[in-house]
Amino acid sequence: MASSLVRPSSGRWFGGVCAGLARRFNMSPNTVRLIFVVSCLLPGPQILLYIALWLLMPSER
Repeated sequence: MASSLVRPSSGRWFGGVCAGLARRFNMSPNTVRLIFVVSCLLPGPQILLYIALWLLMPSER
């Protein structure tokens, strides 16, 4: 079973959002980061969503 949605204290780059999502969905953090970067090439609020998740996701203690 996947863990809860939290930003990890290790293995994070900018805010830990991609690492937290990768852990939650049992994926590689680099895969999630690549998907995010590629999605930024498309029109939409990806950066705002990342910032919102950064603010809303609790940090792992």
